[in-house]
Amino acid sequence: MNVIQFIVYLLMIIGAINWGLWGFFQYDLIADIFGGPSTGLARLVYAIIGLGGLYGLSFLGKVYKKSSYK
Repeated sequence: MNVIQFIVYLLMIIGAINWGLWGFFQYDLIADIFGGPSTGLARLVYAIIGLGGLYGLSFLGKVYKKSSYK
């Protein structure tokens, strides 16, 4: 696993934790850390996590190619 893949996995985990907290407790961890959901820094973090998730979709093709299910 290279550094970029590790960072993308980390971003996807952070995003999943944030969505889980929101779904179960209506608590937005990113907004709480960065001073609200509409602050510039929070929006930047949301955008980076979103881009990481989109890039993470490319990993699905690699996993599918390596698996024996075809």
